[in-house]
Amino acid sequence: MAHGEPGLREDERAASMLEALFTQSPVGLHLLDSDLRVVRVNIATPVMRTVSLDRVVGHPIHEVYDVVEDEDIEAALRDVLRTGIPVRQRIVRVRLPTDPPQVRHFEITALRLDNPRGAVLGVAVTAVDVTEREHSRARAHVLEAVRRSVGRTLDAVVTGEELVAALVPTFADIAIVEVVDAVLRGDDPPVAPLPLDTPLMRTAFRSRDRHPPQARPVGDISRLPAPTPFTQALADLCPRVVPLRPDAAWFRVDPQRAEAIRLSRAHTLLTAPLTLRDTVVGLVSLYRTEQTPPFDDGDRELAVELASHTALCIDNARRYTREHTVAATVQRQLLPRAPESHAPLETAYLSLTGADPGAWYDTIALSGARTALVVGSVSGQGLNAATTMGQLRTVIRSLAAFDIPPDELLARLQDATAQLAAERANLPAGDPLHRDALAADCVYAIHDPLTGTCGMACAGRLAPLVVLPDGTLRVPDPPSGPRLGTGEDAPFASVEFDVPAGSVLVFTSDPLLTEYLAECPGPLRQVPAYGDRSLRDLCDALVYAIPPDLRVGDAAVIVSRVRSLPGDRIAVWPFTPHPSSVAEARHRARAQLKAWGLDDETAFNTEIIVSELVTNAIRYGDPPFQLRLINDRTLTCEVRDGGAAAPHLRHARTVDEGGRGLFITAQLAHGWGTRYSPEGKTIWTEQSFPAPRSR
Repeated sequence: MAHGEPGLREDERAASMLEALFTQSPVGLHLLDSDLRVVRVNIATPVMRTVSLDRVVGHPIHEVYDVVEDEDIEAALRDVLRTGIPVRQRIVRVRLPTDPPQVRHFEITALRLDNPRGAVLGVAVTAVDVTEREHSRARAHVLEAVRRSVGRTLDAVVTGEELVAALVPTFADIAIVEVVDAVLRGDDPPVAPLPLDTPLMRTAFRSRDRHPPQARPVGDISRLPAPTPFTQALADLCPRVVPLRPDAAWFRVDPQRAEAIRLSRAHTLLTAPLTLRDTVVGLVSLYRTEQTPPFDDGDRELAVELASHTALCIDNARRYTREHTVAATVQRQLLPRAPESHAPLETAYLSLTGADPGAWYDTIALSGARTALVVGSVSGQGLNAATTMGQLRTVIRSLAAFDIPPDELLARLQDATAQLAAERANLPAGDPLHRDALAADCVYAIHDPLTGTCGMACAGRLAPLVVLPDGTLRVPDPPSGPRLGTGEDAPFASVEFDVPAGSVLVFTSDPLLTEYLAECPGPLRQVPAYGDRSLRDLCDALVYAIPPDLRVGDAAVIVSRVRSLPGDRIAVWPFTPHPSSVAEARHRARAQLKAWGLDDETAFNTEIIVSELVTNAIRYGDPPFQLRLINDRTLTCEVRDGGAAAPHLRHARTVDEGGRGLFITAQLAHGWGTRYSPEGKTIWTEQSFPAPRSR
């Protein structure tokens, strides 16, 4: 007996230890028999304190616990019985029969129980409540997902869509984002508390249900009824977790939303303001429905971080929208409203959707019924690109007034761009423009309807497309000069090519678009079919033919159709260096103007201009001499000679016998100038036609 007493005491210790474990341990203990029925359970855990043992002991495990999303746990326990391989630290979600029902996370370990003879007795299961740990881990995953996926674009609406996609169904069953309407337009967000009459746009909605009820559709702009949890959150900038009881007082204030909540069977609302530095950007509202557990304080803290990140992303989008709007406005003011179309050259502008503020186009009327066509693109984005574009466009227009060849114009434009780049480089190091190098591409072309040619020069890789009247498409290959602002010293070179009547010229600011239009079997291959239609129809067809994935949404395009200038609107006469040629030139001009049906005053002024220009050419020029009148958008008078000496306008004194001719000419014409060529020079004047009298 003496030798047995220690054994009895050992058994007593073991029995006492088991009793303590099953009555006092905070760890959940379950003994299951070989049929997975509960034999004994720890009654000391918080979960079991309110559970009757009669509902547990003797019942199969699947009847005792309502397992969520892990239906194969019973199969795993049977594998433990069969193989003896333990299950360790497996997370199981269980719905507890509380009011309201709770879903708890348990980390379970299952061990097989064998007797000394090796017979299987059952399974011992330990369960540790790790709900808070798993909730914290889940919240961390949600926050990481939001930070990773929300704010990838500078679009406030897309930002809201990204947020609801990241939250449903992992964190909420329904998610709604509403943004202050003025913020979406780029205005500064209002200071809290948000005025009750502030309109908000519903920008995003997402639900785990396939056909969820909605109080208002996405895109709707309205003012929130008050007082509700939403207006209260926008007033004090504090998020709220609100139980959605059927008798909630605020349901009467917002019956549409109350009805949507009732139909969705939502039981908890978490609403958080989207705030940034005490200003209100919008509101996010999250709902949980049916069996999903209610939001708690930890979820409310997470909502604050989610709202802060989303508000920052929306504000970034707002700032981009505002800058883009300002840049687009500046660009719109700096670019011509409509092309200067002439009888021999019909022109249409095409600015593709989302055109970059640095892209520009222009048409400039030149003497002799000629037209300059300009397309360019400045590096950079936003307002800086738009203002630089305006500077370059102004320089080009100023240089074009001197009627110089395309290669010389680009050379002088390169000098002006270099000065702008030097000014930018001398800005303080902290100025963003200091780090933004100035570079630009530009093509400058001059169409001459009297010779049927087009001369051009390029800075960069911009080249036009030429579609001949028979539909043949050509890409002129002008020597590409250096990009403007790059500091390269390579010279610019001009190229001239024929453009017969019926041809179409297409200039773009994006070489990728030019390459695509040159290769695709699109509208440019059917140009003859557009011969009698509006040029706008061809522009529309070009837009429809550009695939979205080509990514040329920032291109500026000029489309021009060459028309023939009727021969009866041009008159040309050579004359000799004899004083009698002055009277003869006046007589020919008077007869031609009468044939054109021009008024007496215009004819009288033209006779004086012809007399003075022919006299100057005979006195100071070299043969051959030629007089030309052009009846186009203006009345142009040109006198050509073989000399290179340039005339100068001066104010003659009272006692001077000469010097008044060119001054008088400048007073009678609204424009005059000198144009040089390898054969000599041309002095030209332009007179406007009198406006038709209203009846």
